[in-house]
Amino acid sequence: MTEPEIPAVEIDLTEPPEVWAQGRGTHGRRQLEDRFQLPRLWSLHLYGYHAELEVDGRSYRVAPGTVSLVPPAAAIVYRYQGPSTHLYAHLRVEGRTPTRGGLQLIMSPGAELPVITDLMESAVAAAAVRPERTRADVWGVLLRLADRPAPRRATSPAHDHVMAAMAYIESRLTEPLTVPQVAAAAGISANHLARLFATEVDQSVVGYLRRRRIDHARRLLASSTMSISAIAAAVGIPDLQAFNKACRAVTGQSPRRLRQPETASPDR
Repeated sequence: MTEPEIPAVEIDLTEPPEVWAQGRGTHGRRQLEDRFQLPRLWSLHLYGYHAELEVDGRSYRVAPGTVSLVPPAAAIVYRYQGPSTHLYAHLRVEGRTPTRGGLQLIMSPGAELPVITDLMESAVAAAAVRPERTRADVWGVLLRLADRPAPRRATSPAHDHVMAAMAYIESRLTEPLTVPQVAAAAGISANHLARLFATEVDQSVVGYLRRRRIDHARRLLASSTMSISAIAAAVGIPDLQAFNKACRAVTGQSPRRLRQPETASPDR
């Protein structure tokens, strides 16, 4: 498939968008193709998989860590490679003042990926209890994407490998992961990935993965009534003792201390 030029999109970001739906969707289980159209809603997706996205007859590749922003009324087709999970928000924006930022139909957040992921996760977690937080988080995602630097014509191989590894980690925070798995997804050896993280991120791969898991756990502790053991399993650290140790190593506090008093529930 020849890669077409990615078109720019214009959306009013002078105020938070109205969020009509948000969540974590999994597709590609029963069928490998979905077709739909949202007559009045924008579609914002953060992908955790490889797939083909067709918009108004033009095809684009999406990969873990990429974001799409599709305007209302576009004819959308997804072609999956298997079970595929993404974070999404459907937005209604009535304003006519387009942003002057660099929004495109398909975007790579680059180094902003962890922040974009956190905001999308927070938007989903807050939807039932604090919809105003959901609006603010989605707005924050769009503003960060609009303000991101223009894509460089050439990036270093080291940077590309680290970004690929981060994208793979972000898309699989809730799953068991090993350094060789992450390295294979980035197309390099485990030893080479370890060296790149040490020089580019100033952190080990295992340390980065642990920190991102605990970041996710902190959101769940603050915004849900899930038990601590359930949260530990949900962030890929099902052993409660290991989860407590990881929380203390990253935050200096236990999961109980991180949890807001009004949402506290017993460990089980």
